[in-house]
Amino acid sequence: MANYAIDVDHVSMMFNLNSDGVDSAKEYLVKAAKKELRYTNFWALKDVSFKVKKGDRMGVMGFNGAGKSTLLKVIAGVLKPTFGSVNVSGVIAPMLELGAGFDSNYSGKENIFLYAATMGFPRSFIEEKYDEIVEFSELGQFINAPLKSYSSGMKSRLGFAIATSVKPDVLILDEVLSVGDAAFREKSERRIENMMGDGVTVLYVSHSTDRVRRICNKAIILTKGQLVANGEADDICKLYKEMVSQK
Repeated sequence: MANYAIDVDHVSMMFNLNSDGVDSAKEYLVKAAKKELRYTNFWALKDVSFKVKKGDRMGVMGFNGAGKSTLLKVIAGVLKPTFGSVNVSGVIAPMLELGAGFDSNYSGKENIFLYAATMGFPRSFIEEKYDEIVEFSELGQFINAPLKSYSSGMKSRLGFAIATSVKPDVLILDEVLSVGDAAFREKSERRIENMMGDGVTVLYVSHSTDRVRRICNKAIILTKGQLVANGEADDICKLYKEMVSQK
């Protein structure tokens, strides 16, 4: 593991899906109480293994439903794999669902400390970074307003500002470069590029071969939960384009 930031070892992830077509919460509770609910097993990931060297930037590609987001959540520790293991070296900054840990009844300021705590940041660190977070989010006086008054874009900007306030060893991105308006997206990309310039290891999910080529030096392709290709970003992007043309 010494030279690797991420080691994904024979990871499989199964979900139980309700196969009864229940139409209401009441019907669901009645059937659950009677133990009449039936489930089907859905394997989102099937025996996935790969390693990412420290400082590498790996693109994760695949069609919708391929298991990309599930893989990132397993690596980030949000989900525990059904089988297999994941080892990550250093501090992780997962940017998967920006603002998912926010409480709408609290102000933006209160949510900065709440969200930071869920990410494992000490309060003293956030107090030191507070002004920088507010400035980057461009929320101004709205930072003291309750989150329920925020637009989805405002929430995303605040989540992004908090998540990128730390200098991580591993940066996990799930198409989050689309947050906010055009000017904010450009500013967000510059911040991510600066983080990459510091030697951060990156795992980046994208459908865009152009972005993967620009950001990544390595890439993988997932198909129906299975790893089907792993190699240099340019080669994998060419293969993915061929797969898209044949779909």
